Amino acid sequence: MSTPEATDGQTGAKRTESLIEYPCKFPIKVMGTKVDGLVHAITLITKQFDPEFDSSTIELRESKGGKYLGVTVTVNATSREQLDELYRTLSTHPMVKVVL
Repeated sequence: MSTPEATDGQTGAKRTESLIEYPCKFPIKVMGTKVDGLVHAITLITKQFDPEFDSSTIELRESKGGKYLGVTVTVNATSREQLDELYRTLSTHPMVKVVL
């Protein structure tokens, strides 16, 4: 028995659900204004979606002018839904400017 494959409605090309094989380590870069509490807020959100998240693995990178802070968190990704919800939650936090 074969599994139906999704196709792109315009080109008819086959699509795959995900190019990522789960579970895997997945880095997410979050950028925000450099303010007290930014890293803590990102850590708390990340732990909601990955309870095993190790905050000692966080990487920080300050912008050239020092106004912004890039925070890279590497999560144990278990599904596309988990990553989508994590991105959505991070993106809507008032301290966060961009999530990549």
